[in-house]
Amino acid sequence: MTGLLRQGHFLGSKLRALRKRNGLTLEELSSRCVQLDASNAPSVSYLSMVETGKRIPSTDMLGVLAAVFGKEANWFLDRTETLAAETHSRPYSAAPPMPLEPAFLFSKDLLQLALPELLTQTGTSGRQFARLLVRVWQETRQNEFPDIERAAESVGQRRMPLALDEVLRIVKETGLAVRWVDEERRGRADPMLRARFEAPATVVINRKLREHEARLKYTLAFFIGHKILHTGDGVVPPHSAAGLGFEEYAASDQATGSAGGMAPRDVLLAWRDFECSAFAGALLCAKQPFRQFLVRERHELSAVAKLGVTEAVVMRRMTSVSPYRHWHFFDGYEPGYLRAVYRGNGIPLPWGNMSLVPDPCPNWAVFRLLRDPPHTRAASSPPVSQLSVMRDGATPRLYCCHSLRTRDAAGLSHVLSVGVDLAPAFEAQGLNAQEIIAAIDDSCRRGSGTGDIPTAAARAIRTVSHVLNIAWVGHALEQRASIICPRSNSCPRRSPCSD
Repeated sequence: MTGLLRQGHFLGSKLRALRKRNGLTLEELSSRCVQLDASNAPSVSYLSMVETGKRIPSTDMLGVLAAVFGKEANWFLDRTETLAAETHSRPYSAAPPMPLEPAFLFSKDLLQLALPELLTQTGTSGRQFARLLVRVWQETRQNEFPDIERAAESVGQRRMPLALDEVLRIVKETGLAVRWVDEERRGRADPMLRARFEAPATVVINRKLREHEARLKYTLAFFIGHKILHTGDGVVPPHSAAGLGFEEYAASDQATGSAGGMAPRDVLLAWRDFECSAFAGALLCAKQPFRQFLVRERHELSAVAKLGVTEAVVMRRMTSVSPYRHWHFFDGYEPGYLRAVYRGNGIPLPWGNMSLVPDPCPNWAVFRLLRDPPHTRAASSPPVSQLSVMRDGATPRLYCCHSLRTRDAAGLSHVLSVGVDLAPAFEAQGLNAQEIIAAIDDSCRRGSGTGDIPTAAARAIRTVSHVLNIAWVGHALEQRASIICPRSNSCPRRSPCSD
């Protein structure tokens, strides 16, 4: 038993991964052990403790567990390096999950001591880290939040579109008052205040927002969400247009004293920002009528005028209400900051959202639009569609994105991009996704990074564009496909972009 204690640090994670890979529940594994050796078989509760590292099985019990899977007992010990890979039905992230074993090193007490030091050493603020945690949680849920949807529907009664007068009526019905103020930006690097909440029931709004009705409706909906979900206690971040640092208005990290660590308030504000944003989208674009709207309009962004909302709201809601779950969304500012990220399809990040990466791949549509010469930029631009082969690892993946340039309430140019992973759509139609993507990849490689879509692949893409009812997937066939990667220093093209 002493040997197992010193050599079984990864035993639990190996057992759990092997059990899941074979599709067994804890009850089923316990029953299989009873069939082999009832006297040494673990109970369901004991198996659970073994898998979480809270118990180490006896030598005899380990022998029974190994026999169930046709393994030698030594396979479960530390000296064998290979861990059985756990499989997930949905690609939540491009990065592989980190095994938190041995369990005693990843205990809550040690993590609470280690994380503040890690954040301090990397220069990551508590608010940034909290937003990252919320984003990952959002992606694992695939943007499904039925409780928030129900709360928004109870207020808006699924009416869509909502005119400004109707939103103001809801403001009044929820007991809120609006106070208009004149607040200018202090400098180019500072964000512009759009609105803030004063407990218990006052929304303070920049008078300039009257010029942007769609943004005004979203801002009001955001604070209606705070009143409904959090009783208007005032613990909610201000609503601001982006400054170049992308931190909340008035340097609220300094107010919490969390510049190098993470205070409870950091997590609370990040969480409430997410919840109120989700509520606002659900109020302005109620799930069922918005899903029907997307079907009628074939997901065309030009239809936003019919709803009186911004493109950003429509793009984000696409990822929430679509029956197709494999979406991503980026909101990018120069020279390469991300203000918002969603990766329900596990697409690798083209840059980090905590620090600026100096070598992003220039072939992402979002980067091309950000890098257009200033004199060629209009206040907004027509959307562009792009088919991209992602070379990240051994297996290429195919994405279609739809991107456009716009300006925020402070007049700063930024790029919105929404996209889908096409492989699951091919497979749902009984098509060979790997073969289709390989043909496009080969065309791009022969074309030094860009290539025409082969006829058979184009036919498959038109099919899924029709089935998904997303017109811009078909529009992307009007352009050549392009190879993209997360970083320029790992460029897979024959002639690297950085040359």
